[in-house]
Amino acid sequence: MTNEADKPGVRGFFKRLRAKLNTGPAWLTTDIKELLPGRKIDAEILDDLETRLILADVGVEAAARILGDLRKRVARKELDDVDALLKALHAAMLDILKPVEQPLNIDPNIRPYVILVVGINGAGKTTTIGKLAHRLKDGGASVVLCAADTFRAAAIEQLEVWGRRSGVEVVKQKSGADPSAVIFDALTAARARGADVVIVDTAGRLHTKSNLMAELDKMKRTAAKIVEGAPHEVLLVLDATTGQNGLNQAREFWSHAGVTGIVLTKLDGTAKGGIVVAIARELNLPIRFVGTGEQMNDLVPFDAETYVNSLFE
Repeated sequence: MTNEADKPGVRGFFKRLRAKLNTGPAWLTTDIKELLPGRKIDAEILDDLETRLILADVGVEAAARILGDLRKRVARKELDDVDALLKALHAAMLDILKPVEQPLNIDPNIRPYVILVVGINGAGKTTTIGKLAHRLKDGGASVVLCAADTFRAAAIEQLEVWGRRSGVEVVKQKSGADPSAVIFDALTAARARGADVVIVDTAGRLHTKSNLMAELDKMKRTAAKIVEGAPHEVLLVLDATTGQNGLNQAREFWSHAGVTGIVLTKLDGTAKGGIVVAIARELNLPIRFVGTGEQMNDLVPFDAETYVNSLFE
């Protein structure tokens, strides 16, 4: 079987990601080799590296863990030059990210398999849903989209645009309708048609609004009444450009909405990318996909090794 990261389109994706993440002065390896030729690895160098990690949105906790391990190895004289240091840093980041490299697996024995997509306004939920629908249909699945973001008429229209582009059906009601009623209609229709997957678009909501979080619970209860065990996946869409605020969102949605996986979007809008490490270190939530751009194929399964390589090369 071909590894996802080895496919031509995916290689192109990570080539663009690598180019983006290696721009700007914030990232950790931009000029470190030029700063350290022939220089002994000392406390000052390690402090500088820790600062770079924090500025790259890796987060204080993850940076402290990584540098704590590196400092011990330096003390044991295991790392005596910059190449050895960077190799150890690469391995430390991979150790954190490898466990969360968990692709989305659709159980063929569950029909329809229900995916609830959540996140704040502007994170890229609807765009992600469109690209995911295209990806699943390309893989042979029949997909129904549920327009449960009824607070904005534009959201329904945007989902319909993606539905037409992907060639999948969109179940909707008028703007202002009860989101749970739309889910009821969508799942009922999907069962009648024998659809494989239903992807539910929800209204963008701040993780701090308890009433909106309660509404998500109602939507989940409604789904479970129609399809046993639904929703089977709760995907949280996070905007990579929000930095550490993305970690705060992940904490709240995880505790209130039962998030089972993360999609990290807009990596083409940041020169950092370390937020992936912060989320993996603290929450250990599966990272299902990463995305850069608005094209149909700009959504690929997260691959830890390829991702870490893109930060260093």
